Amino acid sequence: MSLMLLDWINDELASQRIIVKDIEEDLFDGQILQKLIEKLANVRVEVPEVTQSEIGQKQKLRIVIEYMNRTLNVAMGWNQQKWTVDTIHSKNLVAILHLLVALVRHFRAPIRLPDNVTIPVLVVQKRDGLLQTKRITEEITTTNDDIGARFERDAFDTLFDHAPDKLNVVKKSLVTFVNKQLNKINLEVTDLDNQFHDGVYLVLLMGLLEGYFVPLYSFHLTPTTFEQKVHNVSFAFELMVDAGLPQPKARPEDVVNLDLKSTLRVLYNLFTKYKSVT
Repeated sequence: MSLMLLDWINDELASQRIIVKDIEEDLFDGQILQKLIEKLANVRVEVPEVTQSEIGQKQKLRIVIEYMNRTLNVAMGWNQQKWTVDTIHSKNLVAILHLLVALVRHFRAPIRLPDNVTIPVLVVQKRDGLLQTKRITEEITTTNDDIGARFERDAFDTLFDHAPDKLNVVKKSLVTFVNKQLNKINLEVTDLDNQFHDGVYLVLLMGLLEGYFVPLYSFHLTPTTFEQKVHNVSFAFELMVDAGLPQPKARPEDVVNLDLKSTLRVLYNLFTKYKSVT
């Protein structure tokens, strides 16, 4: 998960030519965290100039953390259990992960956090003049914890968890279904895992299934950016809802990020409604 968060931070700060290489080593002094919250919230956080002294670093970090806490609207005291100026500055990985996960959820970052991430932690306490240690397991994410999404498990969860051998059978059926329509305009899906992530085929598929031409100005036929792809998938979802389908369970960002389970859910909903369409 650390690598996923690292990539997300670098994507957010790419326009500023900032490259973060290590979550623990690069975030502790508050400089990167300041740039990150400014980018996410589109604000300017007034902090002292860059300083190498520990006191100066903590002063800057405190301002940034306090701003983040207000933005995240976390309950007073709750964040103190998860992250503090001291734990972040001391490069405590657990605290840093808790803070970044909170930012991901609040700003609905276009990443899917893995479920049930835990970290073993060694706790050292001094009692009666003696040091006592114990090991605990710190929970970073729970099931379906990403961006606060809490959905009921469905057949695809079961399929992925317990019957992966049947996955190819389902994918083959869905490929046959979509190609029956896309072949009408000389298009073909050969790689279900990757060919729907930009939303183009989803938009065209909805037009074919519902019997109308989708104006080319309403979506990006050759999307090149993440935002353009999200627009396309979001537009396809709107067309699905307009056609009487339930709001897709997946987020557009999940599909764009090549989350196979999300893509399969979307396509299976179409298959259920339109499987008899010639």
